[in-house]
Amino acid sequence: MFGHVLTGHGVPIFFMKFDLPKKIRSGYLAAFLLMLLCYFLSLSSFIQLRRENKWVSHTRVVINELGLLNANLKDVEINWHEYLFSKEDVYLKAYKESQASVDSEYRVLLLTMSDNSEQKKRLESLHEIIVRKYHLLDEELGIFNENHFQINDSIRKKDQENKLLMDSIALVSDSISVSENKLLILRSGKVSFYSIIVFWIIIGAGLASFLLIMYSLITFNIESQAKRKATIQAENYHEQLEKRVVELASANKELLELRSLERFTSTGRIARVIAHEIRNPLTNIDLSASHLENNQLGAGDKKIFLDIIARNSRRINELINELLSATKFTDLKYELIRVDDLLDESLHEAIDRAQLNQVHIDKNYATEKIWLNVDRSRMKIALLNIMVNAMEAMTGENGRLMLETAVAGDHCIITIRDNGKGMDAETLAKVFDPYFTSKSNGNGLGMTNTQNIILNHKGKIEVSSEEGKGTAFVIRLDIFRKEPANSV
Repeated sequence: MFGHVLTGHGVPIFFMKFDLPKKIRSGYLAAFLLMLLCYFLSLSSFIQLRRENKWVSHTRVVINELGLLNANLKDVEINWHEYLFSKEDVYLKAYKESQASVDSEYRVLLLTMSDNSEQKKRLESLHEIIVRKYHLLDEELGIFNENHFQINDSIRKKDQENKLLMDSIALVSDSISVSENKLLILRSGKVSFYSIIVFWIIIGAGLASFLLIMYSLITFNIESQAKRKATIQAENYHEQLEKRVVELASANKELLELRSLERFTSTGRIARVIAHEIRNPLTNIDLSASHLENNQLGAGDKKIFLDIIARNSRRINELINELLSATKFTDLKYELIRVDDLLDESLHEAIDRAQLNQVHIDKNYATEKIWLNVDRSRMKIALLNIMVNAMEAMTGENGRLMLETAVAGDHCIITIRDNGKGMDAETLAKVFDPYFTSKSNGNGLGMTNTQNIILNHKGKIEVSSEEGKGTAFVIRLDIFRKEPANSV
């Protein structure tokens, strides 16, 4: 029903969209993150389980210590009554030891319950009742000794008070015990809960490990099949590549022929321009020379014709010098100058042209003080050529010439931009060619000379343009020194 759609190279589109290595990496990453999550959940649950077990043990200790305290209190009561009835010192000694045991158990409980303020208050209340009981028993002991070890009504009365205190002790002790049992049930429930969580996390981790193994086997098989397909495709691509190499060799040969033809055409254009420029002065020289052959000429006429010959000879010499200066590398007279001053000086020489053409000047110089080591006069010629061409390309009152400088590492970037009529692709490609011009009164050497000056300074010049959107020249020169904006 759905046929495989092939690309131009015979590769199924669905295979190209299926990025197998990416999916494998994503799968392994997901499995790893899942295992990592299981690990952290297990660790967290285990820590919580240990904490809850600790609290359960803590509660059991409190309950046991509370039971020991109650048992020792009963021993105190039993030993006291045995002493009253038997009057034997062994029971009095046991009574004292039981009191000491109660105090010891109280201190243990107080330390154990320090984390529970409510239970601690109950325990302190219990201790106050126990202290009152001790005082009451001490008073009974004093009366018993004074009465020659005989039980009288005072002892019986205090014994009644002692029973009431024992009831209060039992009541407070029961409230503490009930609270601790509730805590024990709560904490035991938490232990069971976290035990279940740990159990299911272990089950989940085992399941994740099983899925990871299955995923590894599946992806290995898929990748193996993909590698086999890729090997077959690589062989196909190799054959196609060999065909393309042959095609590229043929295209490269055609390109070289086109470049040779372009150089021939450019050379022919330059030759025609030079022939045109030189033919006029040569014609004038030839005509003047033929007139000088007339022996009837007076001295004044001879001087006129000799001046014509000299003037046209100079014109030919100027044309040759202009061509040479525009295309050859020359010696430069270097001097330090700030890039802002260089642009301002160049602009000053074209300010009249800017005013006549109603061109607005926008400056956006870098905040740093950038120093260049250049031939001032030649660099001004290069910049002036660009500025003048930009001004001539703008008409009307909305013309804007933008001068910008910036720092890019160890290089200064000078941008001269206009919003003029721009250039088409053919003109842009030939903008630096000698004797190429779109102006009726131009000689076509200005931009060639500009490029030569920039290259002499080991710089770079690039131009971008679009018809109706203006032109931008970008010049890159080495920075000799740069200073912060606030330096003196």
